[in-house]
Amino acid sequence: MSLVVGLTGGIGSGKTTVADALARRGADVVDTDDIARAITQAHGEAMPAIRELFGPRYVTADGALDRAAMRTLAFSDDSARARLEAILHPAIRRAADEALSRSRSPYALVVVPLLFESRGYLDRVDRVLIVDCPPQTQVERVMARSNLADAQVRAIMAAQWPRWRRLQMADDVIWNAGHPSALEPQCDRLHAEYVRRAASSHGNLST
Repeated sequence: MSLVVGLTGGIGSGKTTVADALARRGADVVDTDDIARAITQAHGEAMPAIRELFGPRYVTADGALDRAAMRTLAFSDDSARARLEAILHPAIRRAADEALSRSRSPYALVVVPLLFESRGYLDRVDRVLIVDCPPQTQVERVMARSNLADAQVRAIMAAQWPRWRRLQMADDVIWNAGHPSALEPQCDRLHAEYVRRAASSHGNLST
């Protein structure tokens, strides 16, 4: 594996949909949300520190993170969110690095919702891919899938970089506001480009 692409975008933009599409084309995918869920499940690696710092109110009866309670706290209290991130982010980065080191595909995707905000991955990626759509589309998608209120979704969006700022940092952009079929040619094009870049990088390293 010679090329690492950081995939990000605002909540509800369709990061997982795009990652799945590129995985079908042969990319290895490391999703930091999946890692976060694993380390905060019952008896997960992060749970002792979370229980100690935040107390049993934020832990379910079976020992997992109470996501609803923690979401309410984290998006209403910046200092609480920072303390939670100080526990989670180093563990997630370690696991992501280990997974990337095992990748054998021409290129790998690391999906990081807070790629810019956390600043722990930019030195690990060769290119940044943004999945983009209008803010109202984000709100509607998240409300539909997560049963959150409009205000809750907008609070999460407000904690992320604004759309215009993300787009300024992009090397590549996938537009995901239309029919799902519109993603396929975009993913075909990027997959071919990433494979080409990976092959070029490998050739340069071997000369």
